[in-house]
Amino acid sequence: MTPPIKPLLITDCDEVLVHMVRHFRSWLDEHHAIDFRIGAGDFATSMSRRDGGPVLDQAEMWGLLGGFFPGEMARQTLVPHAAEAIAALAATADIVILTNLTDACQQARIDQLAAFGIDHRVVCNQGGKGEPVARLVAEHGNPVTVFVDDLAVHHDSVARHAPGVHRLHMISEPELAVATPAAPAAHARIDDWREAQGWIADRFAAGVPA
Repeated sequence: MTPPIKPLLITDCDEVLVHMVRHFRSWLDEHHAIDFRIGAGDFATSMSRRDGGPVLDQAEMWGLLGGFFPGEMARQTLVPHAAEAIAALAATADIVILTNLTDACQQARIDQLAAFGIDHRVVCNQGGKGEPVARLVAEHGNPVTVFVDDLAVHHDSVARHAPGVHRLHMISEPELAVATPAAPAAHARIDDWREAQGWIADRFAAGVPA
């Protein structure tokens, strides 16, 4: 007899499973003499040179992010209660970490998460997450699926490409969370894994699409 299809959790990593912006800020301060205001908007416009130099442009911002990933990933710390929640949900669900990093960073992300006890499939992506989410759902047999991410743009993308997926907006960094409104395309906003675990488990138990 064919075993039943497990529900599927597709979760982002940075600011969902591990903290990023606080450590990126420290690295910019220590090594680049750049101040970074968490929650002030676009990454580039949130940065300012302490020597009074010109505003950073998008190309410079992406270059700095390229310097942080993967070389400075060891700075990143686990979000409270994330590992415990993922372990509990993995007892009955398949789990995929869908992270917006280049493919060259995949092994570093796998190793980083495994060191925190989170040992699940990691898929790297660039751009909107709607299409890769739709592909993952189809690959797993179209189960009841929950998607967790900190960025509103990805919830909008998933709503368009995989509308039957339950969408949970989560921002684990308190400074960023208070400055960021709930994503309009998400079904719920929860910034703590203890509460999020219950919300996700309830979606799985109900067994119906969004």
